[in-house]
Amino acid sequence: MKEGIHPDYHEITVVMTDGTSYKTRSTYGKAGDTLRLDIDSKSHPAWTGGQQKLIDTGGQLARFNKRFGSIGGATGGTGATAAAQKPAAPKAPPAAAKPAKKK
Repeated sequence: MKEGIHPDYHEITVVMTDGTSYKTRSTYGKAGDTLRLDIDSKSHPAWTGGQQKLIDTGGQLARFNKRFGSIGGATGGTGATAAAQKPAAPKAPPAAAKPAKKK
């Protein structure tokens, strides 16, 4: 490692939202500082499985569900499953091939 270019790496105390704490090494603050978390894995809905509501702005969510809703088993969409259920259009007979001109 090059000398003089790296930040000071020291021990700090991290306090979780429920009051538990642990010591770790970090470049945050000074040696012995305390980092108090506002959000952590014990309180954030992404980790706790909390119910999050989607806000439909201008029908974007409805449009998305209409296009892709049937993919993955969701209902109410007109995605790939609905397209596969449409009857196939009758095919026209192949056009007669014209013989190539000789020079």
